[in-house]
Amino acid sequence: MAQLAAGVSVVTVRDGRDDLGTTVSAVMSVSLDPPLVLVSLAADGYLCEVLLRQDRWAASLLSAGQAAIASRFAAAGRPSARHLVAGVPHHRGPHSGAIVVENGVTALEAETTQVIPAGDHTLFLARVLDVAYITPALAPLVRLRGRYRPMGG
Repeated sequence: MAQLAAGVSVVTVRDGRDDLGTTVSAVMSVSLDPPLVLVSLAADGYLCEVLLRQDRWAASLLSAGQAAIASRFAAAGRPSARHLVAGVPHHRGPHSGAIVVENGVTALEAETTQVIPAGDHTLFLARVLDVAYITPALAPLVRLRGRYRPMGG
């Protein structure tokens, strides 16, 4: 599957006083009416554990110039998401309280409606609550063959 290019996103959630997030390349649109998305997370990850308790979360779909942000959120042993976005334009989503990274191609807030175990991953099917912004002029960041790559716009 490394041969398949995929958009790079940061999924974040607020868990009490802490903020968590991770880089994913498995966010997809499922339905336009109603607006539904799906994210796939490693079942043994802490973010997955938190999303089983917290239904509302955000996904920031990164732009070509945001590979450093993707790398920060992908690093092992990463600190709180608040530290990972230091110096990076961001805000809290009004519906989820989760960190939304700005200057990507789009960002959304979602509420999980169904959880589906799938091998060593867990799928979170969610209804879109809000689209924070859309910037069609920016090219997306993609992951292909294990590397982040800018995509021509």
